[in-house]
Amino acid sequence: MLLKSSQSKVVAIIIPFRNRHQHLIQWLYYLHPVLQRQQLDYGVYIINQDGEGVFNKARLMNAGFAEALKEYNYTCFVFSDVDLIPMNDRNFYGCFSKPRHLSVAVDKFDFILPYSAIFGGVVSLSKEQFLAINGFSNSYWGWGGEDDDIYQRIAIKYGKSSIARPDMATGRFKMIKHERDVHNELNLHRVEILERTSSTMEEDGINSLRYTLNKIEKDTLYTFITVDIGSPK
Repeated sequence: MLLKSSQSKVVAIIIPFRNRHQHLIQWLYYLHPVLQRQQLDYGVYIINQDGEGVFNKARLMNAGFAEALKEYNYTCFVFSDVDLIPMNDRNFYGCFSKPRHLSVAVDKFDFILPYSAIFGGVVSLSKEQFLAINGFSNSYWGWGGEDDDIYQRIAIKYGKSSIARPDMATGRFKMIKHERDVHNELNLHRVEILERTSSTMEEDGINSLRYTLNKIEKDTLYTFITVDIGSPK
Protein backbone atom coordinates (compact mmCIF):
# COMPACT_ATOMS: atom_id res chain seq x y z
CA MET A 1 0.00 0.00 0.00
CA LEU A 2 1.25 3.50 -0.86
CA LEU A 3 1.33 5.70 2.23
CA LYS A 4 0.87 9.35 1.29
CA SER A 5 2.65 12.44 2.57
CA SER A 6 3.84 15.80 1.31
CA GLN A 7 7.08 14.66 -0.33
CA SER A 8 7.30 14.97 -4.11
CA LYS A 9 9.45 11.87 -4.71
CA VAL A 10 7.80 8.51 -4.28
CA VAL A 11 9.82 5.66 -2.79
CA ALA A 12 9.43 1.91 -3.19
CA ILE A 13 11.10 -0.08 -0.42
CA ILE A 14 12.05 -3.55 -1.66
CA ILE A 15 12.77 -6.39 0.79
CA PRO A 16 14.02 -9.76 -0.54
CA PHE A 17 12.46 -12.43 1.64
CA ARG A 18 11.98 -16.06 2.55
CA ASN A 19 10.95 -17.63 5.86
CA ARG A 20 11.80 -14.57 7.96
CA HIS A 21 8.36 -13.64 9.27
CA GLN A 22 9.50 -12.81 12.81
CA HIS A 23 12.08 -10.38 11.41
CA LEU A 24 9.47 -8.86 9.13
CA ILE A 25 7.18 -8.15 12.10
CA GLN A 26 10.00 -6.31 13.87
CA TRP A 27 11.03 -4.43 10.70
CA LEU A 28 7.47 -3.21 10.14
CA TYR A 29 7.09 -2.21 13.80
CA TYR A 30 10.21 -0.04 13.79
CA LEU A 31 10.40 1.22 10.19
CA HIS A 32 6.92 2.53 9.48
CA PRO A 33 7.13 5.20 12.22
CA VAL A 34 10.58 6.23 10.97
CA LEU A 35 9.41 6.51 7.37
CA GLN A 36 6.35 8.49 8.39
CA ARG A 37 8.42 10.89 10.48
CA GLN A 38 10.56 11.42 7.38
CA GLN A 39 7.33 12.42 5.57
CA LEU A 40 7.90 10.04 2.69
CA ASP A 41 5.44 8.87 0.09
CA TYR A 42 6.32 5.20 0.06
CA GLY A 43 5.22 1.66 -0.55
CA VAL A 44 6.76 -1.45 1.04
CA TYR A 45 7.15 -4.56 -1.13
CA ILE A 46 8.11 -7.91 0.38
CA ILE A 47 9.43 -10.09 -2.44
CA ASN A 48 9.08 -13.68 -1.30
CA GLN A 49 11.02 -16.46 -3.05
CA ASP A 50 8.72 -19.42 -3.59
CA GLY A 51 9.92 -22.95 -2.85
CA GLU A 52 13.01 -24.19 -1.03
CA GLY A 53 15.61 -23.85 -3.77
CA VAL A 54 18.84 -21.87 -3.58
CA PHE A 55 18.19 -18.28 -2.50
CA ASN A 56 18.91 -15.46 -4.96
CA LYS A 57 18.65 -12.11 -3.21
CA ALA A 58 19.62 -9.98 -6.21
CA ARG A 59 17.10 -11.58 -8.56
CA LEU A 60 14.39 -11.00 -5.96
CA MET A 61 15.34 -7.32 -5.76
CA ASN A 62 15.15 -7.03 -9.53
CA ALA A 63 11.70 -8.65 -9.41
CA GLY A 64 10.68 -6.18 -6.70
CA PHE A 65 11.73 -3.26 -8.88
CA ALA A 66 9.67 -4.63 -11.77
CA GLU A 67 6.59 -5.42 -9.69
CA ALA A 68 6.57 -2.09 -7.85
CA LEU A 69 6.58 -0.22 -11.16
CA LYS A 70 3.51 -2.14 -12.26
CA GLU A 71 1.65 -0.53 -9.36
CA TYR A 72 3.03 3.01 -9.39
CA ASN A 73 5.57 5.15 -11.21
CA TYR A 74 8.11 5.16 -8.39
CA THR A 75 11.08 7.46 -8.82
CA CYS A 76 13.22 6.09 -5.97
CA PHE A 77 14.01 2.58 -4.76
CA VAL A 78 15.40 1.54 -1.39
CA PHE A 79 16.58 -2.07 -1.19
CA SER A 80 16.74 -3.35 2.38
CA ASP A 81 17.58 -6.56 4.19
CA VAL A 82 14.73 -7.52 6.50
CA ASP A 83 17.02 -7.77 9.53
CA LEU A 84 18.43 -4.22 9.48
CA ILE A 85 16.87 -1.54 11.68
CA PRO A 86 18.08 2.11 11.52
CA MET A 87 19.11 3.68 14.81
CA ASN A 88 18.90 7.30 13.61
CA ASP A 89 15.83 8.95 12.08
CA ARG A 90 18.08 11.36 10.18
CA ASN A 91 19.19 8.55 7.88
CA PHE A 92 16.84 9.49 5.04
CA TYR A 93 15.22 6.60 3.14
CA GLY A 94 15.22 8.45 -0.15
CA CYS A 95 17.34 8.99 -3.25
CA PHE A 96 20.13 11.41 -3.97
CA SER A 97 22.23 12.62 -6.88
CA LYS A 98 24.45 9.57 -6.31
CA PRO A 99 23.54 5.97 -5.39
CA ARG A 100 23.53 5.90 -1.59
CA HIS A 101 24.67 3.27 0.91
CA LEU A 102 22.60 3.88 4.05
CA SER A 103 23.72 1.05 6.38
CA VAL A 104 27.34 2.10 6.85
CA ALA A 105 27.70 1.34 10.58
CA VAL A 106 26.09 -1.96 11.64
CA ASP A 107 26.43 -3.26 15.19
CA LYS A 108 27.48 -6.69 13.86
CA PHE A 109 30.63 -5.03 12.49
CA ASP A 110 31.20 -2.88 15.60
CA PHE A 111 29.73 0.14 13.80
CA ILE A 112 32.65 0.21 11.35
CA LEU A 113 32.41 0.07 7.57
CA PRO A 114 33.78 -3.42 6.76
CA TYR A 115 35.49 -2.29 3.53
CA SER A 116 35.30 0.71 1.21
CA ALA A 117 33.71 -1.13 -1.72
CA ILE A 118 30.70 -2.43 0.17
CA PHE A 119 27.25 -1.47 -1.15
CA GLY A 120 24.75 -3.70 0.58
CA GLY A 121 22.36 -4.04 3.50
CA VAL A 122 20.28 -0.92 2.87
CA VAL A 123 20.91 1.06 -0.32
CA SER A 124 18.98 3.57 -2.42
CA LEU A 125 19.03 4.28 -6.15
CA SER A 126 16.80 6.45 -8.28
CA LYS A 127 14.90 4.77 -11.08
CA GLU A 128 17.29 6.32 -13.59
CA GLN A 129 20.40 5.17 -11.69
CA PHE A 130 19.05 1.64 -11.36
CA LEU A 131 18.26 1.34 -15.07
CA ALA A 132 21.59 2.91 -16.05
CA ILE A 133 23.51 0.08 -14.35
CA ASN A 134 21.00 -2.56 -15.55
CA GLY A 135 19.93 -3.31 -11.99
CA PHE A 136 21.39 -6.22 -10.06
CA SER A 137 23.02 -9.28 -11.55
CA ASN A 138 20.73 -12.32 -11.70
CA SER A 139 23.66 -14.76 -11.42
CA TYR A 140 24.41 -14.88 -7.68
CA TRP A 141 22.81 -17.98 -6.19
CA GLY A 142 23.45 -18.45 -2.48
CA TRP A 143 25.15 -16.06 -0.07
CA GLY A 144 27.60 -13.39 -1.21
CA GLY A 145 28.74 -11.44 -4.23
CA GLU A 146 25.73 -9.41 -5.33
CA ASP A 147 26.61 -6.40 -3.14
CA ASP A 148 30.14 -6.20 -4.55
CA ASP A 149 28.76 -6.67 -8.05
CA ILE A 150 26.42 -3.67 -7.86
CA TYR A 151 29.25 -1.57 -6.43
CA GLN A 152 31.30 -2.46 -9.51
CA ARG A 153 28.37 -1.61 -11.79
CA ILE A 154 28.05 1.82 -10.21
CA ALA A 155 31.82 2.40 -10.40
CA ILE A 156 31.90 1.37 -14.07
CA LYS A 157 28.97 3.61 -14.98
CA TYR A 158 29.61 6.64 -12.76
CA GLY A 159 33.16 6.32 -11.40
CA LYS A 160 34.63 5.01 -8.15
CA SER A 161 33.76 8.15 -6.18
CA SER A 162 30.08 7.94 -7.07
CA ILE A 163 28.84 6.22 -3.89
CA ALA A 164 27.24 8.52 -1.30
CA ARG A 165 27.08 7.62 2.39
CA PRO A 166 25.80 9.27 5.57
CA ASP A 167 28.27 9.88 8.37
CA MET A 168 28.91 6.99 10.74
CA ALA A 169 26.67 8.40 13.48
CA THR A 170 23.71 8.88 11.13
CA GLY A 171 24.26 5.55 9.37
CA ARG A 172 24.03 3.33 12.45
CA PHE A 173 21.96 0.13 12.18
CA LYS A 174 21.05 -2.75 14.44
CA MET A 175 21.02 -6.21 12.90
CA ILE A 176 18.45 -8.65 14.26
CA LYS A 177 20.39 -11.78 15.25
CA HIS A 178 19.71 -14.94 13.26
CA GLU A 179 21.30 -18.04 11.82
CA ARG A 180 22.04 -18.17 8.11
CA ASP A 181 18.98 -19.32 6.20
CA VAL A 182 18.66 -22.84 4.87
CA HIS A 183 19.53 -23.02 1.14
CA ASN A 184 21.48 -19.77 1.36
CA GLU A 185 24.90 -21.35 1.66
CA LEU A 186 28.07 -19.54 0.65
CA ASN A 187 28.23 -18.96 -3.12
CA LEU A 188 31.46 -20.69 -4.13
CA HIS A 189 31.38 -19.09 -7.61
CA ARG A 190 30.93 -15.49 -6.46
CA VAL A 191 34.53 -14.40 -7.13
CA GLU A 192 34.65 -15.69 -10.68
CA ILE A 193 31.25 -14.17 -11.47
CA LEU A 194 32.39 -10.87 -9.98
CA GLU A 195 35.50 -10.85 -12.16
CA ARG A 196 33.24 -10.80 -15.24
CA THR A 197 30.99 -7.92 -14.15
CA SER A 198 32.39 -5.38 -16.61
CA SER A 199 31.79 -7.68 -19.56
CA THR A 200 28.43 -9.13 -18.47
CA MET A 201 26.53 -6.23 -16.87
CA GLU A 202 24.96 -5.06 -20.12
CA GLU A 203 23.13 -8.38 -20.61
CA ASP A 204 22.87 -9.68 -17.03
CA GLY A 205 20.42 -7.58 -15.06
CA ILE A 206 16.94 -6.10 -15.14
CA ASN A 207 16.83 -6.46 -18.93
CA SER A 208 17.32 -10.24 -18.72
CA LEU A 209 15.22 -10.90 -15.61
CA ARG A 210 12.98 -13.97 -15.74
CA TYR A 211 10.53 -14.98 -13.03
CA THR A 212 6.94 -16.16 -12.56
CA LEU A 213 4.53 -14.13 -10.47
CA ASN A 214 2.64 -16.57 -8.24
CA LYS A 215 0.69 -14.44 -5.78
CA ILE A 216 0.13 -10.86 -4.61
CA GLU A 217 -1.24 -10.25 -1.11
CA LYS A 218 -2.18 -6.72 -0.04
CA ASP A 219 -1.83 -5.63 3.56
CA THR A 220 -2.41 -2.19 5.03
CA LEU A 221 1.33 -1.74 5.63
CA TYR A 222 2.92 -3.69 2.77
CA THR A 223 2.45 -5.73 -0.37
CA PHE A 224 3.59 -9.36 -0.15
CA ILE A 225 4.58 -10.73 -3.56
CA THR A 226 5.52 -14.38 -4.07
CA VAL A 227 7.61 -15.19 -7.14
CA ASP A 228 9.25 -18.26 -8.64
CA ILE A 229 12.72 -17.21 -9.76
CA GLY A 230 13.83 -20.61 -11.02
CA SER A 231 17.09 -22.30 -10.07
CA PRO A 232 20.77 -22.22 -11.02
CA LYS A 233 21.57 -23.59 -14.46
